[in-house]
Amino acid sequence: MVGEPEGHGRLVEVVASIYEWIAEQLRRQSGRVGRCNACGACCDFPSYGHRLFVTPPELIYLAATLNVDRLLPMPTGRCPYQQDNQCTIHEHRFAGCRIFTCHGDSAFQSDLSEAALKRLKGLCEELRIPYRYQDLPTAINDASVPQQKP
Repeated sequence: MVGEPEGHGRLVEVVASIYEWIAEQLRRQSGRVGRCNACGACCDFPSYGHRLFVTPPELIYLAATLNVDRLLPMPTGRCPYQQDNQCTIHEHRFAGCRIFTCHGDSAFQSDLSEAALKRLKGLCEELRIPYRYQDLPTAINDASVPQQKP
């Protein structure tokens, strides 16, 4: 991923506010959230039997908050930001990582994910960034930061 094109400062602020909104929804519905074992099992997607999908604003946000030009590649099915069963980007993790817990209410998680995606897609439209909803390995191995259209 390269640089911080004009407009990404606003994008980072809005994604942060979406993540704060997610946290508020999780607090309000704490009985439906479930618990996280903090074991890192869900970060090994093939072994866990699921896929994580991300959007361009989340990738841009992560690169900007980590202050990197390129995100770590994902040559295996394990998230490259998980080390020793711990998330090394926990504070900056994707919406799906914020919402999912092993023992949570799946209907609640699905509804919250859809609402978050609607906000992220709206941000893409506002900033004229092509919207893509891709599985993490495909998205993170893409070498380019989505650019705003003039």
